[in-house]
Amino acid sequence: MPPPIPSSLPAAGLPCPADAVDDFLGTPTAGVRATLARTPGPFLILGAGGKIGLHLCIMLQRTLAELGRTDRVVAVSRFRTLRDRAAFESRGIEVVAGDLGDPDVLARLPDAPTVFFLAGVKFGTAEAPHLLHRINVEIPQQVAERFARSRIVAFSSGCVYPFVTPATGGAREDTPAAPIGDYAASCLAREQAFTRVAAAHGTPVVLIRLNYSIEFRYGLLVDIAQAVLAGRPVDVTTGYVNVIWQNDAVAHSIQALELAGAPAVPINITGAGTLGVRDLARRFGIALGRDVAISGHEADTAWLNNASLSHERFGRPPTSVDTMIRWIAAWLRDDGETWGKPTGFERRDGRF
Repeated sequence: MPPPIPSSLPAAGLPCPADAVDDFLGTPTAGVRATLARTPGPFLILGAGGKIGLHLCIMLQRTLAELGRTDRVVAVSRFRTLRDRAAFESRGIEVVAGDLGDPDVLARLPDAPTVFFLAGVKFGTAEAPHLLHRINVEIPQQVAERFARSRIVAFSSGCVYPFVTPATGGAREDTPAAPIGDYAASCLAREQAFTRVAAAHGTPVVLIRLNYSIEFRYGLLVDIAQAVLAGRPVDVTTGYVNVIWQNDAVAHSIQALELAGAPAVPINITGAGTLGVRDLARRFGIALGRDVAISGHEADTAWLNNASLSHERFGRPPTSVDTMIRWIAAWLRDDGETWGKPTGFERRDGRF
């Protein structure tokens, strides 16, 4: 079971000005500098317009500048979801606007020895199976074939694993996949597209099984904090979770470049330990000065990942859960914007 939660938390404000959070989330680390010093460019980031792409591009660009290099960092996206191209161009990041499902767009993309694949869709897919298949299954296969001569970091999800009990410490990389629901099945199919190309062409691939990345405006902790702030009950049916701060997740994903291999190599990226949703809600109640309402009862199992392998290789993520809670509480108290995309972590049927 998770350890007990302290009864009080120290007060803290934001770690940076509110208009600088994206640059803060893209701050380079020593591990990233060491990895990129050994990694050839240019760097191609496919599906860059979502929740993680801008921070990945910023971290790559800033690290390369610190190393005295001028390698291209190219962000590719339709730029129709969270981010517009101005967020990249204003920071000097090269952009290509286009649909990865368009063969002409894919053919025109520059060759690159290092490719990050972030494209995917989750929300609203329960009612749009064709969209889910096109973006999460067909496009990865086309991209994998197009960049079969590159080294590829392909983002996936911890939901490819089965539910496990907290006592297990979480699913490990050798835990057999057992996706629940169409979205999770599509994530596994995305992995399989890159796995097939790795096997056929010797393409070095690493599969990032990420579970749950957190920042000021999005993530499981934001969902809990918003419920507490609004006086809504926090559903604890899915009672145990893993989280990692987004800067740490991006840093570990870049460092995972050096794990890429053929056959493709999966790696779990998340924080240390298992957290109780009920305790997280209580902790946010303390940080926000709100009473906490709870609904449901903890099920025996949850989507939980064991990231001990990545922690052994890259170090434990330095941003603590206490710190994340203080920052998110400060952000919401100051009426900071959010992405308005609840994670749906409470769902146990895999429909999003």
